[in-house]
Amino acid sequence: MTITTRATALATVSARNTIDLGSSSASRELGLALDLANGVGAGQADLAFSDTRTLAASGTEDLDLAGALADPFGVAQVFARLKLLVISAAAGNTNNVLVSRPASNGVPIFSAAGDQVILKPGGFLMLAAGAADAVGWAVTAATGDLITVTNSGGTTGVTYSILAVGCSA
Repeated sequence: MTITTRATALATVSARNTIDLGSSSASRELGLALDLANGVGAGQADLAFSDTRTLAASGTEDLDLAGALADPFGVAQVFARLKLLVISAAAGNTNNVLVSRPASNGVPIFSAAGDQVILKPGGFLMLAAGAADAVGWAVTAATGDLITVTNSGGTTGVTYSILAVGCSA
């Protein structure tokens, strides 16, 4: 399979204020983009996993990037490096979606084991290695290959979508 990837993030804020004899405004924008060609070097990726998943009340799951996930064609995706991770919590969720590095065997997307991000309903997380980065985040089978996703509450399920892009070598 050959893949190409384009990830973009754009944040724009506009401020307006009424002043004597008129108004004043200012706008700020921060736009970022990552393009990855097919391959395993800097600015490249050759694996992708995407899915929409549901966790039961108080549910948790470990996503194993070293072989337990499959591409849209059913082929196991064995990541050696992660270059892009996007996770979004469904807007209709009642509970938060927690994304963490497990105490053992966690992909080092966070500084320490147990670190996590709280995704409020409708929230999202995007982590991207720069195009010049040949490594991204190392994925090591059996010692550093898991990302934990948890439902923060015990009353209702949560739904989230995930996209992981990386390299096989």
